[in-house]
Amino acid sequence: MFFMLKTKRLKLVVQVVLVLILCILIQDTARSEPIAELSIETQIEQAALQRVGKTLFYDGSYQKLSYPMGDVDDQRGVCTDVVIRSLRKLGVDLQKLVHQDMTRNFKAYPNKWGLTRPDKNIDHRRVPNLRKYFERQGFSLAISDNPDDYNSGDIVSWRLSNNAPHIGIVISTKSIDGKRPLIVHNVGWGTRVDDFLFAYKITGHYRFKPEQTHLSK
Repeated sequence: MFFMLKTKRLKLVVQVVLVLILCILIQDTARSEPIAELSIETQIEQAALQRVGKTLFYDGSYQKLSYPMGDVDDQRGVCTDVVIRSLRKLGVDLQKLVHQDMTRNFKAYPNKWGLTRPDKNIDHRRVPNLRKYFERQGFSLAISDNPDDYNSGDIVSWRLSNNAPHIGIVISTKSIDGKRPLIVHNVGWGTRVDDFLFAYKITGHYRFKPEQTHLSK
């Protein structure tokens, strides 16, 4: 029994060390190429990886934001901020886009918070609103249990065990066993890279298409 426990503990330590090494390697890769010279999918991946080590805390408190391009303190944020900040590297401001769409189509969005009108401080930072915006833009893809269906730069949402919604970005780096793409997200300990794709029930799968995005015109 002691030997089995010791072996399991050793395996866990090895896995943790490998994940840490992997995070360092992919962060170096993310800094190695000018982001504008890459494909859209790779730009999203690299932008997401650049968030690792910058956002250190999970903080979902309501805060007044500037508009457009408003943000909370860079060291703090929630899962949606990973997506928001990553797409801003591509010049896409989800705060403005979601606010504009909600202003025109408020009743099309989830009514979960007792609001009677859009709130540009928080609407874009809520997973159900981001999901609805992505659906309305035609970004939705089929939900699948095949890891090959999830590409670098895809955005995935989940329902956690506490029934909370969650969202993150798929990257090209694979899990230690080579079977699943890893996820950049913030599930409570800052922005990090995890083997998370099939950890919880997937509720949405989206692929960003800039030509279908209603950028501020």
